[in-house]
Amino acid sequence: MAGFHIDRISEDIKREIISIMRELKDPRISDMLTVIKVDVSGDLSYAKVYISAIEGIEVAKRSVKGLESASGYIRKQLGTRLHLRKSPELKFIADDSIEKGMDIFEKIKELSDEN
Repeated sequence: MAGFHIDRISEDIKREIISIMRELKDPRISDMLTVIKVDVSGDLSYAKVYISAIEGIEVAKRSVKGLESASGYIRKQLGTRLHLRKSPELKFIADDSIEKGMDIFEKIKELSDEN
């Protein structure tokens, strides 16, 4: 039963972080970012947020630096919007899963064009 609660909180945090990222004005943060997943610890004190960019891993890494500098603001907004007793400490991690997915899509497209 506790796993369901953690999963629900993770999805809520993911949804709200996406919304908060749209409001940030930092030039390091790309407009084409997405949150891949959020891993929340069992006691809800830590959350790993996996960020990916369509432009590639380098843009994601630069955006992570901008998000880390705004993590206090993001954390405060999460606590306010989700009415959490304790807002988790956020750790942003650059991920290249969108880039890998696009590569796989291109390969499948090439194979279907050959047939």
